[in-house]
Amino acid sequence: MKFPHSVILFLIITLTACKKEQKQSSLAPYQGNETYSVIFTGTKVGELKSHISQDSIFIDYDYKNNGRGPTIKETIVLNDEGFPINWNIKGNSTFGNPVDEHYNLNNLKAMWTDATGTDSTMVDSPMWYINQSGSPYSTILTARSLLKAPNYSLEILPAGTLKLTEIESLNVSNDSTNVQVTSYALSGADTNPSYFILDDEQRLFAFINPRFIIVREGFESEEKKLRALSEKYSKDRFEKLQETYAHNYNKNVRITNVHIFNPTTLSLSNLSSVVVQNDRIISIDSPTETKDNEVIIDGNNGSLIAGMYDMHAHTGVEEALVNILAGVTSFRDMGNDNDVLTELMTKIDSGTIAGPSIHRLGFIEGKSPYSANIGVIVSNKTEALAAVDKYHDMGYYGIKLYNSMNGDWAPAIVKHAHNYGMFVCGHVPAFSNADDMLKAGFNEMTHINQTMLGWVLEPEEDTRTLLRLTALKRLPSVDLNSDKVQETMALFIKNKTAMDPTLAIHEALLLARNGEIWPGTKDIIDHMPPSVQRSLKVAMADISNPEDDIAYREAFTKIIETLKMMKDKGIFIVPGTDLGGSFFYHRELELYEQLGYSPAELLKLASYDMAKYLDDENLGSIEEGNLADFFLVPGDPTKDIKAIKNISLVSKGGTFYYPTEIYPEFGIKPFTEKPEINE
Repeated sequence: MKFPHSVILFLIITLTACKKEQKQSSLAPYQGNETYSVIFTGTKVGELKSHISQDSIFIDYDYKNNGRGPTIKETIVLNDEGFPINWNIKGNSTFGNPVDEHYNLNNLKAMWTDATGTDSTMVDSPMWYINQSGSPYSTILTARSLLKAPNYSLEILPAGTLKLTEIESLNVSNDSTNVQVTSYALSGADTNPSYFILDDEQRLFAFINPRFIIVREGFESEEKKLRALSEKYSKDRFEKLQETYAHNYNKNVRITNVHIFNPTTLSLSNLSSVVVQNDRIISIDSPTETKDNEVIIDGNNGSLIAGMYDMHAHTGVEEALVNILAGVTSFRDMGNDNDVLTELMTKIDSGTIAGPSIHRLGFIEGKSPYSANIGVIVSNKTEALAAVDKYHDMGYYGIKLYNSMNGDWAPAIVKHAHNYGMFVCGHVPAFSNADDMLKAGFNEMTHINQTMLGWVLEPEEDTRTLLRLTALKRLPSVDLNSDKVQETMALFIKNKTAMDPTLAIHEALLLARNGEIWPGTKDIIDHMPPSVQRSLKVAMADISNPEDDIAYREAFTKIIETLKMMKDKGIFIVPGTDLGGSFFYHRELELYEQLGYSPAELLKLASYDMAKYLDDENLGSIEEGNLADFFLVPGDPTKDIKAIKNISLVSKGGTFYYPTEIYPEFGIKPFTEKPEINE
C-alpha cells in the first residue's frame, strides 16, 4: 500500500513527537533549575541545586554544619530509559577527603572509579550505579526506575538489590501553595532504609532524615514536620522489629552451662546457670539444676558478660537495636535534639522499641557560623547559665560544652552546674585550651585530640573548623616529657578529671586510606552489606601526599603513647566511640589493649567500672538481684577481647534478643549460631 506524502509526513512528525515525549518522561518530568535547602534542626546550613537539560543533570551540593560538610558537583547523563550512562562526581567529603568519582556505561560494559579504585563488569541491560560520594539527588532518579520495575526492585552496581516501598500520601504547604506528595523508603543499599518524598510529577520534594532534611526551596517552614516523619518511619520500622524479635517469656528463663565473668576477680566462674525472672537475676545455680516451668537456654560452655556502656553516643533510633545486639545495653548521650531524645527514651523504657538505657548530657553550644545545631545554642553567659537551669529542671545528669562556646564563660558555667550536683564535660572551646577547661573544673575531657591540640596550636587558630582534625598531623613533634605536656597531666591528676578519648574514631580519621579496609573493621567487613563494605575502604580526611600519610600515622602513634601515659598516671579512661557504637565499640576496647589493659580489665572497664562511674545500681555485674543486662559469647573474652564480637544472646532487662535472627534485617551476615532453646 502506498501512502500519500502528507500522510507519511504526518506519521514522521507524530512518531518524532512521541519519541521526544517518551524520552522526556523517562528522563526528567521537569526541565530547568531547582533549589533545595539543607536544614539541621531548624537552621539552614547549605543548598542542593539541580539544573536539568534533556538527558543531562547538573548538581551542586554544599553544606557546612559544625564546621564541616561536603562540597560536591555532579554531572549525570541518562539514556532513554532513565539509567545513567555517564556520571562524574567531584569535590570533597564531609571531612575533606577529595572526591573524584566516575561511572560510564558503553556497549553494556559498566566501568567505575571511586575512592576504593577502578572496576568494571559486563551487564545484560543498563543498571543503576549506586554512587559512593555523590549527593542524595540521585535517589529521585533511581526511584523513577524502581517505580517501573517488577516488585519495585532492581539489582544494582557495584552489588546488591534496591527495593522501593511506598509509605503514604501527604499534603505539604507554604504560605501560598499546597503540594500533594508521596513518601517512600529505599532499602538495600545500607543497613537502614533512606526516606524521601516525591510530588505527583515524580519530582524530588524532600530527602528526610531524623537529623537533617533537604527540602524544596520555599517549603523550609515544613522542616520540623518532615523531620518528624522520618523519625516516625524509623520508629515504625523498629517497633515492628521489636514485635518480631524481642522475646519476653512468660516464665522464668534459665541460661545453663555458662561461665560468668566476675569483674572484681577479673575471672570466669566455673560452669553455672543463671535464672532471670521479669527484669532481674533471681539466682545463680549449678550448671545442671533446673526447675519446672522454665525456659531453658543452653549456654554451651560460653561466657556470660554484663552489658557494656558506650560513653560517647548521640542516640538515634537506627543505632539503638544494633547496639543491643552488640552487647551495649547502656548509652551516655553526649548531645542531641532534646525533644527527639526524650521521645526515644520513652519508647525504649516502655519496651516499644529496643535500645540501651540512656544517661543524658545537656549540649550547650555558642552561637557562631560554625555552630553544631543541636541542644541549646546561646549567645552570652547569661543564656548559658539559663541553659544549665533548663537541663537541671529536665532531669539531665550533666552538661557538655562545645566548640563555639566562649571559653571565658566556662568557670561560671561549671560552678553553676556543680552547685546543682551536675557533671560537666565537653570540647575545648575555640581559642581556649585544655588547661583552661581543667582549671575551670571539667569533670571529664572529651576526645583526646581536644586535649592534645593545646600543645600544638597557636592561640589565634580556630578549632571550630576542620583544623581541629587536620592539625593532628602536628602531633608527631610533641615531646610528652615537656613541661607543657606534664602541666596538663598534673591538672588531670589534681582535679581527678577523666578522659573520654574516642580512640576508634581517631584511628579511622588518621589511619583510613582510600582503597584500604579500615584497620578497625577487618574482622567484620565481610559480614556487612555491599555499600557498607565499600564505605569502609574510604579515607575520612584529605591524606593525598606521602608527607601527610606519614604524619597522620605517626600522630596516631603519639595519641596511643599519650593515652598510655595517662593510664599509667592513674587518669581514668572512659570508653566511648562517637561512631554509633556497636561494632566500633568493640574496636574501641580492642585498641585499649595498646594502652596496657588486659582483656579482663577491659570487660570490667566497659561494664562494672562504667556502672560505678554513672552511679548505676544493680548494673555492671551478674549477681542475684541485679538487673538482667548481659550477653553470651561462645569464646573466652578474658583471654581474647575479640570474642565479644560473636554474641549469641543478649538480655536487656529480661527481654531476650538473638543477633543471628535479627542481623539479616540489616543486611548483616550473622557472626555465630543461635543458642539451643527449650520453651
